[in-house]
Amino acid sequence: MPEPTGNPPAEPPAASSPAPEQVALRLSAVLGRLLRRSRTTSSESLLTPTQRSVLARLDREGPATTAALARAEYVRPQSMRLTVGALESRGLVGRAPDPADGRKSVVSITRTGLEVLTAVRAAKNDWLAEALAAELDDEERRTVAEAAELLDRLAGA
Repeated sequence: MPEPTGNPPAEPPAASSPAPEQVALRLSAVLGRLLRRSRTTSSESLLTPTQRSVLARLDREGPATTAALARAEYVRPQSMRLTVGALESRGLVGRAPDPADGRKSVVSITRTGLEVLTAVRAAKNDWLAEALAAELDDEERRTVAEAAELLDRLAGA
């Protein structure tokens, strides 16, 4: 039988925090799946992601030229012309001469575009609220709310 040494038994090592790279990979994967799921379960399928982004930008920031929208959305001007053209053909955006340069036109969201954007946002929020209520208990929803605060802080970084 071994002699007692007088030393307390060794404690298991403390759980270490995951590496930022591991968290980033997991978070990117989860957010991607969540976004894809929200798109397929809401009326957001009425719009492509780029169309929705352009409408949201026009709603938030006001009228813009096609070139400015292309820069803001990190796409080629030709691609943005196609996106704006599709939105315009559906009556979701309109064009008017640029007051600063009559050779250019500015794009703005129409009343119909705002109604569609509002419906898309509401459908996505309704789906997410239902999923949170069905899948998570009160404590888990509090944890998600705290995580949302932290993610908002990261987004502002």
